[in-house]
Amino acid sequence: MTRVIRSSAVTLAIGYVLLGIAALVLFAAPLRYAWQATVEDFRIELLEEDSQRLAEVFRLRGPQGLADFIKERVGMQIAGERILLLTDPSGRVLAGNVPSWPRGIPARPGTYTLPVDLDGRRSMASIDRTVLPGGYNLLVGRNVERFAPLERRFWFGLGAALAVILAAGLLGAILIRRALLARIQSIQQTVAAIVRGDLSHRLAVRSSGDELDTLSQTINRLLEQIEQLVHGVANVSNSIAHDLRTPLAELRSRLEELSLTRPPAEEAFAEIDAAVADVDGVIRIFDALLRLAEIDAGMRRSGFVEVDIADLAAKAVEFYLPAAELQNLSTSFRDQGPVLVRGDRVLLAQAINNLIDNALKYVASGGHITVEVTRRADGSVAVIVADDGPGIPDAEKPKATQRFFRGDASRGTPGVGLGLSLVEAVCKLHGGALELADNHPGLRAQMIIQPAAAAARESAGERERQIARAAAAAG
Repeated sequence: MTRVIRSSAVTLAIGYVLLGIAALVLFAAPLRYAWQATVEDFRIELLEEDSQRLAEVFRLRGPQGLADFIKERVGMQIAGERILLLTDPSGRVLAGNVPSWPRGIPARPGTYTLPVDLDGRRSMASIDRTVLPGGYNLLVGRNVERFAPLERRFWFGLGAALAVILAAGLLGAILIRRALLARIQSIQQTVAAIVRGDLSHRLAVRSSGDELDTLSQTINRLLEQIEQLVHGVANVSNSIAHDLRTPLAELRSRLEELSLTRPPAEEAFAEIDAAVADVDGVIRIFDALLRLAEIDAGMRRSGFVEVDIADLAAKAVEFYLPAAELQNLSTSFRDQGPVLVRGDRVLLAQAINNLIDNALKYVASGGHITVEVTRRADGSVAVIVADDGPGIPDAEKPKATQRFFRGDASRGTPGVGLGLSLVEAVCKLHGGALELADNHPGLRAQMIIQPAAAAARESAGERERQIARAAAAAG
């Protein structure tokens, strides 16, 4: 019972019931006041009209004429409908339907509401007292209790409305609680399955599009992201174990051979240099993974500044020009003048260097590499590195940016398969993407980056979200 009372559905229903009662009271209070004011004004107006009419009869016919008129009126009216009384200056009753002058009536003329004996019982009445010429006294009154049945109907209707509101609130609480419990039970089952390790489960989404559906869709997107991250971590762990095993095994074999054979100093130092190179390769892998982890966590956003990406690309082409000439490769660079983006200068430069370095690895002697920086129609900036090498097969393009992926064409080339992964991560960090397409022949890689203004807005929005999350955590 305590759980039912404390449930959010019951709390919500009680809140709506109280709101309905408050609305009913706010509606009934002015209506009651208006009713009382209108009836009271109407009653006083009728009494004053009756008094004026009888006073006019007194003026025209005198005391006896008014007494005869009152007797005639009393004989014609319904019992208890109206109070009529005429007395002489001494208080003797001349005519009327009240046996004597009622007690408690003030001596001063005016309209009053007070209890009066009518037909043997005491009733509340509104009475208008008028002093006629010669000291004669006239009472004209009406029984207030005639309107009591109408007032009782009003209160009965108000009570019935209150009962309907309470019944509807109780029924609504039961129905809402059942509906919420059904949805919550479905959520609990899904969460329980996820806790057991089955990340493929998703919350059921109905076609109603209500708040719970919106919440379920948001949670489903969160679960998809978590599943991707978990699988990504598992894949990276497997790839690290696989790709580091070879250099570490070679390093161990080399050192073991040195320990067993004890070669001359010159040969031993050569082997030591090769072992150092193997260690450097392992360190580069870990550095790349740490850099990717920083990018995925968004830690590098705090260092965003305005960068001329065209200048970065030009310097990258100039840096790799000697290596291209050694491989008998030609290079060209095209830009449209300074192109400002907001981002991390070091990461953007490294991403461009990775694309050019990849092109140098796969383009055969006599080939050509083109680097271009341009603005696209949607306002974004594209850094394009195109070559006429073997390219990437269509079947491998979706996998090319996966960490430690090595296609068939890259089996004999140096590297561990993190170059394009880093480029894609840098593009996502800057609100863009990496697009791989055929250059017919070769590969055309495009780094899509947001311009400075759009990136600044996104960075500001990210800061606001971080502040909101920090405030929520502090609260």
